[in-house]
Amino acid sequence: MTETARTPPVPGVGTVGGSPAPADPFGPRLMAPLLIGSVLNPVNSTMIATGLVAIGHDFGVGAARTAWLVASLYLASAVAQPAMGRLADLLGPRRVFLCGLLVVCAAGVVGALAPAFGWLIASRVLLGIGTSAAYPSAMALLRAQSVASGRETPRPVLGRLSLASLGSAAVGPVLGGVLTATAGWRAIFAVNVPLALIGVVLALLWLPGTRVAAGGGDGEGLGGRTARAAFDPLGITLFTAALTALMVFLMDLERPNWALPPLVLVLVAALTWWQLRRPRPFIDLRMIGRNRPLAITYLRHGTAYLVIYMVMYGYAQWLEEGHGYSASHAGLIMLPMSGAAAVCSLLGARTKGIYAPLVLAAVLLAAGSGVLLLSDESTPLVALLLAAVLFGLPQGLSSTGNQAAVYVQAPPKSVGAAAGLQRTSQYVGAITAAGLIGLFYGQRATAAGLHGIAMVAGALSLAVLLLTVTDRALRTRARTRA
Repeated sequence: MTETARTPPVPGVGTVGGSPAPADPFGPRLMAPLLIGSVLNPVNSTMIATGLVAIGHDFGVGAARTAWLVASLYLASAVAQPAMGRLADLLGPRRVFLCGLLVVCAAGVVGALAPAFGWLIASRVLLGIGTSAAYPSAMALLRAQSVASGRETPRPVLGRLSLASLGSAAVGPVLGGVLTATAGWRAIFAVNVPLALIGVVLALLWLPGTRVAAGGGDGEGLGGRTARAAFDPLGITLFTAALTALMVFLMDLERPNWALPPLVLVLVAALTWWQLRRPRPFIDLRMIGRNRPLAITYLRHGTAYLVIYMVMYGYAQWLEEGHGYSASHAGLIMLPMSGAAAVCSLLGARTKGIYAPLVLAAVLLAAGSGVLLLSDESTPLVALLLAAVLFGLPQGLSSTGNQAAVYVQAPPKSVGAAAGLQRTSQYVGAITAAGLIGLFYGQRATAAGLHGIAMVAGALSLAVLLLTVTDRALRTRARTRA
């Protein structure tokens, strides 16, 4: 199932729309549509934050219900990332990339015209599904382009995907605030329509068509019957049910529903049993079980982002309610976190190794947790800014480092699915972080609650460090292939 170009590979030359591509197979024509697609998921995940109050007022719903606009996108993304990655491996990444953008366009229309609150949740679910096609498709396209050109994908190219994700997530709240203030909250949904259409046009013009060795149909992907047989709807259903039950449990840890954890275990057991029976499963547990470095990378990435999301949302809330800053001032204090993440994403993409940046990321997470543990209402501004920077630096290093690790550790025929599962581990971390923040803060963000978050973050940071320093694959295989 390894993807190849439509024409025999010529070093430095790919195919774009049936014509010879520029000499650089990873040049602007390839990257422009991939970067546009890659910003849609992170920008939608954060852009909604500054529109929730206005949405709640218009539909007469409280904060508990508007929170589902955030959770629904994370849940849909966690399920759709590996599903879209699997489809990219089966049908061809260009086709899945284009279909995802069309779903985003439809979601923008639904949200912009929503007559009731439930329609907004439906729009967010569609956004989660549609935007999830971009990242695994991009990783699969880069792998196919590498095979076609006879060149390894340069680390800076992978770094641009991370930078697009981190940068768009950083500007999301600002963009959402500007749109809400000038055009109303519906513009937060409507803006997806022109962005998706631009991506469709550029993808049709510039993205190379690829196919798998056993392909058929129109030359991209497997034949229809083979693809349907390889897809796994029951596996997706069991995975969705297990993740939904887990999310509902985590979203209310203050009053936990103890009937849900056993249900999660039953669903996971059923999912495992079914996946091991399938010749082409939705989640290739055998591949993950045989590929210990890849499994560790998923665990390391998810744990690191659990810490990062706890701080990203919990720290900002404490700055307002606990320290007394206004929302705008709290946003400015958090801005260095996003800036540091973007800078480190660029620097991490230019390093040859993977091990050292990931070790540094874990150490910085632990250091940042220590600063938060010592913070209270009298902490000076310079220390608050330092804490933001200490968590921003490892965000960039972890993103680029673990992305590079997945790229070199995953089997070439399954890069799309493997990249999707990496994002799933990240979103599970986000959902868990939301539950822990609610548990520690309750009705109000206090210094005691922040210290509880800091202690958990510190313990998890040490776990990330242990997972990194004991992973020999990062110092051997990952370094030699980076």
